Amino acid sequence: MREAWRSPSATTLRIIRFIEANPGLAVTLSAADLARRIGVSDATIVRTAQALGLGGMAGLRQAIAEALEAGSPAARMARTLVDAGPDTDRVIDIALEAHSEALTVLRDPSTRQRLRDTITLLGNASRIVVYGVGPTAMLAGYTAMLLTRAGRQARSVEKTGTELADELLDLRMGDAMLVLAYGRPYREVTATIAAARRVSAPIALITDSATSELAAMADIVVPIPRGQAERVALHGATLVALEAMVLGLAATDQPRALAALERLNALRRDVSGQRRSDPDDPPA
Repeated sequence: MREAWRSPSATTLRIIRFIEANPGLAVTLSAADLARRIGVSDATIVRTAQALGLGGMAGLRQAIAEALEAGSPAARMARTLVDAGPDTDRVIDIALEAHSEALTVLRDPSTRQRLRDTITLLGNASRIVVYGVGPTAMLAGYTAMLLTRAGRQARSVEKTGTELADELLDLRMGDAMLVLAYGRPYREVTATIAAARRVSAPIALITDSATSELAAMADIVVPIPRGQAERVALHGATLVALEAMVLGLAATDQPRALAALERLNALRRDVSGQRRSDPDDPPA
């Protein structure tokens, strides 16, 4: 916009400044709402878009979305909202279509083999350490809980910055790492992988590309798409894969899994104050 007008009018400059300060908002607002926020007419907004060769408000939204930093959460959300518009049914369709496509990838024979290999790798470990930060931290914690319920020694690593060092301190021989990470290698994940290597812990990685720089750091890679390209990231298929792995581990050692759940039930009774029945107790 600045290139189009070397000496923009006061009105055009107001539009430019608002969009620069609020790109995500500018993508989602209608022409009328955007005009009201800026203090101009909606016709002025449309004429500005046309003067830029963008056709109208839809083209302006698309241009703003593309101008956002590629791959950033804001850019992905902006593109998703541009594609969906204000139609909530369309938004639901986008989410369902993305999950359906991801599940098709999970059903692919090569991906299923990677899942089986991961189950074997984790099943041979004395303890399973699940790594995830940001949105995947919740998945890591949930997976560690499920693994514990299946009778496996497990814990999650979820911290960032220097706090991560404390979580990596007790990594030991016999551990296996299940890493949830996407995109390019970043400091926390590379430090985690390096710490695992120092204790000879094998590494299984769930990521979005089997050929990325990050994938090259793992022993087994399970590529799982997080929604459609350049749209908002969705983690449903990752959750499906994690639950499938836990069930697979339970199936490989069913007595262990059932015994752990029996202990869980007994502990729940203790916590709730319900007394367990004793065969030597007299009838009430």
